[in-house]
Amino acid sequence: MRKTGLWVTWLTLFLLVLPVSAQRREIRIPDIAGYKTLKCDLHMHTVFSDGLVWPTVRVDEAWREGLDVISITDHIEYQPHKTDVPTNHNRPYDIAAGRAAGLGLLLIRGTEITRDTPPGHFNAIFLNDINPLDTKEFFDVLQAAKAQEAFVFWNHPGWKAKAGENYIADINEKVREKGLIQGVEIVNGRSYYADAHAWALKHNFTLMGNSDIHSPADNDQMQRENHRTMTLVFARGKTIEAVREALLRGRTAVYFGNTIIGKSDFLEELFEASIHVQKPYVRDKNTVSVLVTNESDIDFELQRTGKVGPTTITFPAGRSTFVKIPVDKDGRAELAYTVTNLWTAPGKGLSLSTNFYAE
Repeated sequence: MRKTGLWVTWLTLFLLVLPVSAQRREIRIPDIAGYKTLKCDLHMHTVFSDGLVWPTVRVDEAWREGLDVISITDHIEYQPHKTDVPTNHNRPYDIAAGRAAGLGLLLIRGTEITRDTPPGHFNAIFLNDINPLDTKEFFDVLQAAKAQEAFVFWNHPGWKAKAGENYIADINEKVREKGLIQGVEIVNGRSYYADAHAWALKHNFTLMGNSDIHSPADNDQMQRENHRTMTLVFARGKTIEAVREALLRGRTAVYFGNTIIGKSDFLEELFEASIHVQKPYVRDKNTVSVLVTNESDIDFELQRTGKVGPTTITFPAGRSTFVKIPVDKDGRAELAYTVTNLWTAPGKGLSLSTNFYAE
């Protein structure tokens, strides 16, 4: 009886913590050697600025959608609901913290610095207190963030820019020269900024991608095909300090749509951790049939760049595929492909090559 009573008590507490319609979608993107792959959204809004939901709702949505780490980054300067919701920059974090802890989500205190373009908007995260950033002069705000050892990134750099316009202005270069930002949000929602991506690579900024969600989350975002844009952080563990360390060292990739953007070494490790070639090989004259299983949520799309193998290959998410490979009399083949939806730079897919051998 006592065991039954204890079980009922724990179950009751568990149900009280869970959000309504509690069903979490696990995102299948593997860990890579030495690191946990944390799914992060570090740019979102609530009614404490121009969002349309309460802070705990943002936590519930993130949990249901399979995220590990979030930051609520309400605007400092833009408070359209202040008649109804008093301006209190630290309050969204305070409200959400208990809910996040109960659901096993890491919550990072953050805010959005909101200025005209240029220079644009910037997120500062890992803050202890947002209030010192509520000051008039733009560079004073960034210095206040730096004083708290915040991680600062430039949000939606090409927002409001006209086609073909150079939106990386002198003031943005000055911010860079002063070392006041560490990252660039190269994808915001469904918008990808190729010029900002190239600029970030040139200056070795950390690559970021986030939802910038304002409205209630759409239930479609529970589906793999419609997931929210996120930053994949390759951290040594699931802790706030591990996330900070990974961001400062640039160990990230951006996951949006059916595409991941990042440094080639991280993308190659993600691909290799996702794809499993199963034995035995089935040989028929000059070809070998290989069963390949993709254990990730990404439909990997490959284009042949070498002389041997199918012209194109798709490894569907969560499925196995037979691939026929022409081989020489010794069962060997030199394979070279580009994974066209793993981007290492604007317009450049991940190059892969291997010496295949069928025993």
